Amino acid sequence: MLHYFIMKMKIVLLAVFGLFGISALAQKKFSEGTINYDIVINTGAEKPQAADFLDGATSTVYIKGNKSRTEMISSLGTQATVIDGAANSIVVLKEYGDQKYLIQLTPSEWNDANKKYEGVSFNISNETKTILGYNCKKAIGKLSDGTTFTVWFTPDLMPENNDYQTANKNLPGLAMQYETAMGNMNVVYTVSKISFSPVPASKFDLPKAGYRIMTYAESKGSK
Repeated sequence: MLHYFIMKMKIVLLAVFGLFGISALAQKKFSEGTINYDIVINTGAEKPQAADFLDGATSTVYIKGNKSRTEMISSLGTQATVIDGAANSIVVLKEYGDQKYLIQLTPSEWNDANKKYEGVSFNISNETKTILGYNCKKAIGKLSDGTTFTVWFTPDLMPENNDYQTANKNLPGLAMQYETAMGNMNVVYTVSKISFSPVPASKFDLPKAGYRIMTYAESKGSK
């Protein structure tokens, strides 16, 4: 009888550890590749406003180890943020028509630019949905001022470098759909494509000329 009990316990333990093994293998570290997001902006107004022209904009994130480049392309122009984690370098490139700006930020300035997301907490629910074939969980993010926003993330992909996504960096997975507020406007980002192909190192090169170089303080004053 004791022998039977021991054998049964071994089978149960093997099954439990097997499940843990499957779970660990199911989550893939995202250390290099490209993530494409479609952007939809709703001003909440009956008549079109300036921000409505950003509808149809896209955001593309290139990740290669501790480097990332996030490009937002719209009918108004292009804005890119290039982060080199090893060098503690953050550079923002803005191109709007003939106007081109290069803004270099220190880590503390980058934190200041994203201070609204400092201390963000997430409440993960049991609600799920599928985005681009990935099983996603719903999370409600809460900012220090009490503002909330919704994120759908997949635990199947875990970004090894999440400096590019300040609002969602504490999530236990990749944000597949998330919203953010710009005044009274609601901006929704939804993943449209994920590629695991190698990203060329040149993607993170900075322009040598043709841009007006500005400090972070100057860029704030130019708004």
